[in-house]
Amino acid sequence: MLTKALVILLLFGFVPAMNFTAAQTRKPAGHYECPMHPDVTSKKPGKCPKCGMTLRFTKNKPKEQTPPTEAASAETASTGTSLRIPDITVQDQNGKSLNFYTDLVKGKVVAINFVFTTCTTICPPLTATFRRVQQQLAEQNMSAQLISISVDPAIDTPERLRDFAAKFKAEPGWAFVTGNTSDINSLLQQLGVAVTNKNDHTPMILIGNDEAGYWTRAYGLSSPTSLVKLITEAANRQ
Repeated sequence: MLTKALVILLLFGFVPAMNFTAAQTRKPAGHYECPMHPDVTSKKPGKCPKCGMTLRFTKNKPKEQTPPTEAASAETASTGTSLRIPDITVQDQNGKSLNFYTDLVKGKVVAINFVFTTCTTICPPLTATFRRVQQQLAEQNMSAQLISISVDPAIDTPERLRDFAAKFKAEPGWAFVTGNTSDINSLLQQLGVAVTNKNDHTPMILIGNDEAGYWTRAYGLSSPTSLVKLITEAANRQ
C-alpha cells in the first residue's frame, strides 16, 4: 500500500512540473510583420514581398485588413504634427559642409529617402523614383527640397555620392548627404529609421512641411505622381 501511494504522489507531483516546463519553453504568441507594410504578416521570419524589408517579430495579433481607400494609395502614415530633427553637420555630394536642419529642412517643404551607393536591391528604384518626382515638381513649378541620406556613411564619401547622383541625373535642389558615422546614426535614430544592418533600411520616404510642423510617411516605391501629390498636400498645410 505504501509503495502504491508513493507512486500516485510522484505522478501527481511530476505532471504539473512537466506542464510548467512546457509553458516556459513555449514561444510567445505573435507573428512576423513588415515595418512598412503592417498588412504583410507571416508565421515565419523572412522578407516582405512588397519592399524586401526583413519581417520583424511582434507579439501583437495581426491587424485586420481593411479595404484600401484613395487616401491610402501611396501607403501613407502620419508621424504626428512635429518631428525633432538634429542640426548635425553633414556633407553633400559636392563636399559642402551643411547643418542638416538649418540648411536643408528649416522653413522648407522636404522629401527625405534613405539609400546607400553599393545597394543593388531597392536603392536604385528608390532613387529613380525620386528623380521622376523631381522632374514632375519642376513641371508643376513646385519648390521642394529632396534629400537622400546615406545609411552607409563609412563607405559613402561625398565623391561616391556625387557619382551616384550623376548616374540618376539629379538636379540642384536634391542633396545626397553623408557624414560622421555616429552623427548619421543619431540622425537616422531621430528620424525613426535606424537599423543595425544597412540592407534592412526602410523604403520609406519622409515628407514634411517644417514651417507648418507637418510630417507624414509614404512608401518610397509608390508612383511618382502619388508622391508629388503628397508633397503638394504638405506644401499646402498652414
